[in-house]
Amino acid sequence: MNFDRIKEKLEILADAAKYDVSCSSSGGKRKNNGGLGDSSASGICHTYTEDGRCVSLLKILLTNHCIYDCIYCVSRKSNDIKRAAFTVEEVVDLTISFYRRNYIEGLFLSSGIFKDADTTMERLVRVAKKLRTEHNFNGYIHLKSIPGASDDLMNEAALYADRLSVNLEIPTESGLKLLAPDKNREDMLQPMRIVQKGIQQYKDEKKIIRSTPKFAPAGQSTQMIVGATNENDLQIIKVADHFYKNYGMKRVYYSGYIPVTVDNRLPAITAEVPVLRENRLYQSDWLMRFYGFKADEILDFNMPFLDLEVDPKLSWALRHLDQFPVNLQTADYKMILRIPGIGVKTAQKIVSARKFQVLSIDHLKKLGAAVNRAKYFIDFTYGNPFLKHLTDLNLRKLILSGSQSKFQNQFSQQLTLF
Repeated sequence: MNFDRIKEKLEILADAAKYDVSCSSSGGKRKNNGGLGDSSASGICHTYTEDGRCVSLLKILLTNHCIYDCIYCVSRKSNDIKRAAFTVEEVVDLTISFYRRNYIEGLFLSSGIFKDADTTMERLVRVAKKLRTEHNFNGYIHLKSIPGASDDLMNEAALYADRLSVNLEIPTESGLKLLAPDKNREDMLQPMRIVQKGIQQYKDEKKIIRSTPKFAPAGQSTQMIVGATNENDLQIIKVADHFYKNYGMKRVYYSGYIPVTVDNRLPAITAEVPVLRENRLYQSDWLMRFYGFKADEILDFNMPFLDLEVDPKLSWALRHLDQFPVNLQTADYKMILRIPGIGVKTAQKIVSARKFQVLSIDHLKKLGAAVNRAKYFIDFTYGNPFLKHLTDLNLRKLILSGSQSKFQNQFSQQLTLF
């Protein structure tokens, strides 16, 4: 093995993979039965599982050669960059070597599309198959599905990978046609349907036959580029909501467009998407997945962009003051979840604790609520002096004055971008 050449390839293909943010290993539960690796172990890409564990993944492309010329992509065929490609054996050897040195706990493998979709997907599947069957590797494997790959290859990939994902890339079909005219949205949707159908079939068969082979046990995810085209935030979260409801997505990721070229179809080379916009989209995503909000509750046609000053839940509360105050002793769980400053775990604790005592603001602090926001929206049984501000026209400023965002510095600069 030519180690210098392998190192050069690794530098090129690891750098090219950094634009894909959908590398979460949430949901991987493949156990070690005497083999190598364990995707459920706590833990060169760091990502976090849903329960907060940090997991290290080898995140690379199989190759950055590509037959497509997507104007937003650094690996597009017309871009004058250094090209490289791993062989199947090289990726397998790297994964095993990195794992034995305790550098990683799994593999995130994507690829540019060379020759055609099936040829590329077949190579990705061979990597996962070799790791599982020849090396008995039980660590986490995330494969990027190649749009247009055959149904058979997708089904085989799901037998060896923990998670599969196809990137939507641009939120709307019109935006995709503008920036990637060679690509077809239907080619992206078909692999998603195959994985969704296979996961449901696995669940049904598992009830009858316990030894049914695992099928993409960590589900599937997708990613959208934000800001390359002119979609508003309402359009973006409605697309995400559609895929959660109709394709059983585990996660939808939002990646702020990073300028890579000068083109009149793209934003100016200096116009990076504010980090805060990404953050607000993820917060909205969380509201839809865990807080019972609908997409058209978070935003509407009169307000199509997320508020950069306040988080989406507080923004909703300020627009719906008629829903407040909420009495913690009598309100149902769903309404408690809508109080700014109260998360899912805190809401569960409140419902449990109120059975045994009358809750006060001090109890709320101990239960983990962000009282600096929540206190303006809650009616305690014994009364709440902060409720006098609920109808105050300056309530928004009052709450902001008592809060400090980790994005405060970026926000002051980003205001000039809008």
